[in-house]
Amino acid sequence: MTDGFGSCGAARPRLFQPLTIRALTLKNRLVVPPMVHYRCDPGNTCGTFHVVHLGRYALGGFGLVFVEATAVEDVGLINENDLGIWNEAQAESFKPLIEFMRRQDTAIGIQLAHGGRKSSSQTAMQGMGPLTEENIKAGAKVWQPVGPTAEPVAAGWLAPRQLTTAECRAMPATWANAARNAVKAGFDLIEIHMAHGYLLASFLSPVSNTRNDEYGGDRAGRMRLPLEIVEAVRREMPASMPLFARVSSVDGTKEGWNMDDTVALAHELKARGVDVIDCSSGGIAGAATAAQVTRSLGFQVPFAARVRKEANIATMAVGLILEAQQAEVILESGQADLIAVGRQSQYNPNIAHHWSHDLGINSRFEDWTPEYGWWLEKRIRTMQGFATPTGSVTRSSPEHGAEQS
Repeated sequence: MTDGFGSCGAARPRLFQPLTIRALTLKNRLVVPPMVHYRCDPGNTCGTFHVVHLGRYALGGFGLVFVEATAVEDVGLINENDLGIWNEAQAESFKPLIEFMRRQDTAIGIQLAHGGRKSSSQTAMQGMGPLTEENIKAGAKVWQPVGPTAEPVAAGWLAPRQLTTAECRAMPATWANAARNAVKAGFDLIEIHMAHGYLLASFLSPVSNTRNDEYGGDRAGRMRLPLEIVEAVRREMPASMPLFARVSSVDGTKEGWNMDDTVALAHELKARGVDVIDCSSGGIAGAATAAQVTRSLGFQVPFAARVRKEANIATMAVGLILEAQQAEVILESGQADLIAVGRQSQYNPNIAHHWSHDLGINSRFEDWTPEYGWWLEKRIRTMQGFATPTGSVTRSSPEHGAEQS
């Protein structure tokens, strides 16, 4: 991975300097991470909603945008309304989205996922828990999930069927098929979902994996399936194509997966061709967002910093990164290489452009898509004397002179 500085080079804030990973150069370090929205088209395909939803982040200036957790097989859907990429029709459905993102010079990645024992559950809007009788009466589809053991996520959740040793050995081929479809569709990169209590996270954690075969036991046994899947996915990808892995850096419980485990895993992932570790946390019990980790500004950044330092691999920081200067300090101090902005990007899809203004560049809207930037730049002249270029009204008062609201 190298810094691909353009003509502006080091004069630009690091957040808005290019970054090259294998043969892919991102125009900046801002990323929209995978976020599920339960709006697939029939057959778990990608339709207009996702083109509009994800396309607005490209127009908003992000360097990389991820398609949400996308199932590698039907039993691995977290919810029946999620996207899939286990067949050709699903792969083909992503092409309009990919073509649009490419025209905006924004890279597009896909997160391959398997819900494991959290499959056949509620949407986030319903509570992200187990399906209720009310949900089922309303027509929610129910199926039996699978997992490392037959233990459910928590009380009230569906009991999964324990995967046999033979099924575990066959699982990498399922992920390889999905990766092959992603490559054919034209995605710029792939991320493997190993976080938040879903299938691969549940194999990693001693909380959920109490198997006594080759896929359980000590840390090496619990890492076996995820690492075999990484190897299978990497084989389907061109050498020029980056591979990310999202991990729950800590389970947040004393007996669970911890940072020493994550650093060890990161070494193994790097050896198998993973380029970036996406450092999240929690989710081993209950909802995907249920992390027994104290939340504060940038609360997961130390995870990314430690992995980057001790495993010598690039990392992506995520979690309550809310301001441009905060993101810039994370990069400048060497804690991470990429900044993921999730719910804050939903609140403001143009946040990448706004942050560039905050950091003193893009003052004439030159980085905005021309269809917007042309109009906004011309607006500057009409507002001189009573507003800033970004539209903040300036007022004068007899006592204080010019004041900015």
